[in-house]
This record gives sequence, structure tokens and C-alpha cells, in this order.
Amino acid sequence: MIQEPPFPADGLEALRAPFRETGAIWVQPPVLQPLSLVLDLAGEALRSRLFVLQAAAGEEVCLRPDFTAAVARLHLASGAAGGDYAYEGLVFRASEDEAEEVLQIGIERFATASDRPADDADLVDLLWRAARAGGRGDLSLRLGDAGLFPAFLDALGLHPAQASRLTRMAGRPSRLAAELERNGQAEDRSGAGEGVLAGRLAALPPEEASALLEEVWTLAGITPVGGRTAGEIAARLVTRSEASRAPALSPGQVDAVRAYLSVSEAPRAALAQIAGLAPAAAALRAQLVEWERRLDRIESASVGVAPAVFDAAPRGDFAYYDGLVVEVVSEALGPARPVAAGGRYDGLPARLAGGSSGGGSALGGMIRPGRALVEAGQ
Repeated sequence: MIQEPPFPADGLEALRAPFRETGAIWVQPPVLQPLSLVLDLAGEALRSRLFVLQAAAGEEVCLRPDFTAAVARLHLASGAAGGDYAYEGLVFRASEDEAEEVLQIGIERFATASDRPADDADLVDLLWRAARAGGRGDLSLRLGDAGLFPAFLDALGLHPAQASRLTRMAGRPSRLAAELERNGQAEDRSGAGEGVLAGRLAALPPEEASALLEEVWTLAGITPVGGRTAGEIAARLVTRSEASRAPALSPGQVDAVRAYLSVSEAPRAALAQIAGLAPAAAALRAQLVEWERRLDRIESASVGVAPAVFDAAPRGDFAYYDGLVVEVVSEALGPARPVAAGGRYDGLPARLAGGSSGGGSALGGMIRPGRALVEAGQ
């Protein structure tokens, strides 16, 4: 396993300082995390980058690929209504061109209620100040919102199954582009046998569907691997089957989605472009108005001097973001290697707890010392 080189103590302390100033509780969550949970939150696209182990009891686990879900689990276990948690430690992801043991310093914030634009702006400012502490002079902001894309799809009047499918692809640009390239031709994306099985599963209650799938595995002599339960796999098959039968996107809808994904401008100009693509959508318009408030707060903070772009195309390895997405990028390192990143994930705590969203606030972000410190990242 490839490790990062040691970092200078004074450099690390400079990066920690903005997080210390928040007064957050410093925590160190377990390195081992349930594989099925990570895949559920991050999606199958991340599987090839995970380090997977077999636990003694047979459960598959992985080395933590990030801190967000792990810290959220600690917060839920504490029973506290809210709290700020800072951390410093290693995350583990397979990579061809970078170290696989990567140091991160970050913060996760949970509250029962909040002023979201103000709290988002505070997070953006915190990450900007931490990134600047590394000594780079070529930094800029990339802003986005994971919640805008599904709102935009809803404004286009897409079939719910088709909108859900496109939303799930949002963090995988090549797959999303291929889906649009088919120009909305609804085709059976599963094999014939899989389609028949999915149809039978869809007609059953979840527990019976899970039992049927396990029976099929037993008859076929199949031993499932990869951390997914029978219930989870059955649900995925049913979802895929429903999406394959959904009405096709019209050429106009395809063009509108492509136009949305191509928006990448100065923040206020980008919001105006998105508003023009769906001018009659009240729910989308409300989110854009909230973004105007968010930008007001960002521009009034120290980060307001930062060069910034709003990129409408969803991105990132983790599918749990449902609001603000922010990256601090370096011109020298390029947009694929952000110095700092984070965002809002209000729905994650409820998903971890197995319940519906309670309207709470959850957001956080981290900085990579290996990229932030000029001596280390170059």
C-alpha cells in the first residue's frame, strides 16, 4: 500500500487551525466500515477503489474511504441532537497515480435546524481558509448543488423511474452521457432472464422477494459476494426493471438535460442560465432564490474574494450529497484533484438510522494536506 510522505509539523498545524477555531469535538471513527453500507451510500462505481476484507463473522468490511459516513454513525450513536466533529486521519482508496493511504483533516456538522444558506457559506469559507493556509496562490472555488439536478428533471416532467435513473447516474458522467446519447430510446437494459425475475420480484412484498432471490441462488448453486444482501439486490433489480419500462425521453427533454449539464459559469450567471432552461418550475425557482441568499453570504465572507464558478453537472464519488457541493481547486493540480471538498447531506443521518428524513441539517468537508501544502503537492 502506497503511503504519503511525512508532512512538516508547522504545515499541518496551519491546516488544522481553522478547524480548531470552530470548537468542534475531535473524534477518530473506526477504520473498518461495513462494505454494504459504503456501497449503498457511494454507489457501485466506487467498489473498484475500495480495500475489502472478510470479517471473522463472515461480514464483508472495507477500510474507510472517507470520514463523513463514519462520523455520522458516531454522532447517531451518541444520541446527541446536534454537534460539530473534527477529525484527522487516514482514508484508503485504490488509485493508479496517488497514494492509497491519504491523510484528511475535516469537520462534520449536525443540527436539528439551521439557516442553510448561512451555514453553507460558513463551510465554504472554512474550507477556503484552510486551503489557503497551505500556501498555494492558485486556488479557486467550484460550487454546485446535488439537489438542483433532480429538481430540474422534475421540472421537465420526466417519468419518475426515468428521473430516478438519471439522478443515480449523476456522479458518473460517462454513463449519463451514454444514456442521453441513446436519445431517450427506452430499451430493456437487462437480460431476458433477469427481466423475468425482476418482474416476479416486483410483484412480491420485500421479505418475500428477498426469500425468492435466495431460493434462486440456492437452486443455481450461487454464493453471493460483494456485501449486498438479498433484499438490497432484489430492490436494485426491481428498480432497473421499472426504469427499463419507463417512457422514453423526448428529443426536447434530452436537449434540455444536456443544456443543464453544460452550465459552468460565474455563479450568478450560471443560476440565471438554469432558470432560463425551466422558467415555469416553481420548486426549482425556489432553490435558485435560496442560492442567491447563499451567494450573498459567501461574498460577504473572506472567501468572497475567491475566483468562483458554478458547475451544474453533478460530480463526486459519494452519492449522499443532496445540496451544496464545494471544491477548492488548484490550477497546478487540476479540477480532478481538489485540495478541499465537501457539501450538504441532510438525508444521510436518516438513511443511516433507517428512518425518514427528520428535516435536520448535516454538512461537512475536508482538506487534503498532500495537495494543500505546496511542498507536498507541488
